[in-house]
Amino acid sequence: MLRSAAITQGVQRSPNRAMLRAVGFGDGDFDKPIIGIANGYSTITPCNVGLNDLTRRAELAAHDAGAMPQTFGTITVSDGISMGTEGMKYSLVSREVIADAIETACNGQSMDGVLAVGGCDKNMPGAMIAMARMNIPGVFVYGGTIKPGKLGGCDLTVVSAFEAVGQITAGRINEEQLTAIEKNACPGAGSCGGMFTANTMSSAIETLGLSLPYSSTMAAEDPEKADSAARSAEVLVDAIRANIRPSDLLTREAFENAISVIMAVGGSTNAVLHLLAIARTVGVALTIDDFEVIRQRVPVICDLKPSGRFVTVDLHKAGGIPQVMKLLLDAGLLHGDCRTIEGKTLRDLLADIPSIPPADQEVIRPLSNPLYPKGHLAVLKGNLAEEGSVAKISGVKLPVLTGPARVFESEESCLASILAGAIHAGDVVVIRNEGPVGGPGMREMLAPTAAIVGQGLGESVALITDGRFSGGTYGLVVGHVAPEAAVGGTIALVREGDSITVDAHQLVIQLNVDTDELERRRAAWVPPLPRYRTGVLGKYARLVSSSSLGAVTDQD
Repeated sequence: MLRSAAITQGVQRSPNRAMLRAVGFGDGDFDKPIIGIANGYSTITPCNVGLNDLTRRAELAAHDAGAMPQTFGTITVSDGISMGTEGMKYSLVSREVIADAIETACNGQSMDGVLAVGGCDKNMPGAMIAMARMNIPGVFVYGGTIKPGKLGGCDLTVVSAFEAVGQITAGRINEEQLTAIEKNACPGAGSCGGMFTANTMSSAIETLGLSLPYSSTMAAEDPEKADSAARSAEVLVDAIRANIRPSDLLTREAFENAISVIMAVGGSTNAVLHLLAIARTVGVALTIDDFEVIRQRVPVICDLKPSGRFVTVDLHKAGGIPQVMKLLLDAGLLHGDCRTIEGKTLRDLLADIPSIPPADQEVIRPLSNPLYPKGHLAVLKGNLAEEGSVAKISGVKLPVLTGPARVFESEESCLASILAGAIHAGDVVVIRNEGPVGGPGMREMLAPTAAIVGQGLGESVALITDGRFSGGTYGLVVGHVAPEAAVGGTIALVREGDSITVDAHQLVIQLNVDTDELERRRAAWVPPLPRYRTGVLGKYARLVSSSSLGAVTDQD
């Protein structure tokens, strides 16, 4: 029986139906499934500016397929615009707000299924957490990737603009070149164009089976994106009739598949945080250590920005995520029996995909010739991160460094020091009190990391933080350090000049200070006062879990 029958056929039938008639229901519509379309449209970011068109196509297709679609709005925070400001503290928080909003609207109106349309980074995990909570048939429609900017024959992304700030302070470019990069980096609608967080999570959701094949790498402005949105609505109506629910698809094996694909494409560190949160919500036992186990067996086979040469539209032309999955399936690195929202198994879905990537492209390599022999997201542990931390080591020739700590209590103070030329080769930069509780909100450190790269120090300086990194970050960087500083993690005890070892080969992050001295420091440590006591940030800081558990706010 449809959930919406409680509204359309219940005891309060007359007033309920009267309200529905006012929004377009006719006599023959009350027995149809009601689909909630969660629209993340916003003009605040190019990631979401095209979502109204996709929502409208999905709405029309759902109606034509025999459902009654009901559209409601949800929010977004543009990471690229808020980066380096206090506003960035709201970015990860927005994931929870989005999840809460979708759950509230769909459950409050007893909807039978949900189609979520999103673009910017937190739209996707927010929608997935909501689907996992409600366990009603759902499908995700990604707004699509931006096309690359062009300058001097080179592809640009938003990260090019961040790196240009470091380049100009180092005297490597001039003001005219900086302005040219700024004007050309983002040419239109769509999410950031490399294998950054948005495209990483869209790829993961396609692998998990909750979005349609190829949809995760389509360009926002291409006609096929709107066609895919319409088809997604039709598939959702079929899934409601077949009672295919998120819990049927979000299995342990499906999450392992998603991690494998993320490793293969060189995806964002944020995928660790988000997949842990989604898995925890649906009741799948996934831990941060599982990422390291899978990393050891899955190579990086896609040459994508930020550390590689190509952007996501190039991956799409080369065969997209289905081509990547087929290579992994043939190598025994994918669970082929996992199902999708269409009711197919991955093995069936990939049956007609070639076992060899196209010869006329260089984006996807065969497994016999990988970009890196192991995955790029390494889980490091040690006395600095007893619960774990995540290092993104793609593009780093020697991911090992022991050096003096340069300690900063915020992103802003660190960036100022970098731009002033005060950070030198061999330093280990520590940015703390930026974790889920301490920030609060676990800001991304793209501005400092991009400035380090822009100054030519990407291979010789390490940066560690209890905050996060943008999907556009690369270099010897370690984030998600847990326990975080605000709750008394060892990162809170680091002093200027202490020796720190970061070793991605040995999977170690170590403060080289003897145990007795650390205990003296711990005994003298005083918890910092909360930066926010009220509002959404104050509430978030009181509720949020460790990053090693996905930084969720609805833990039991």
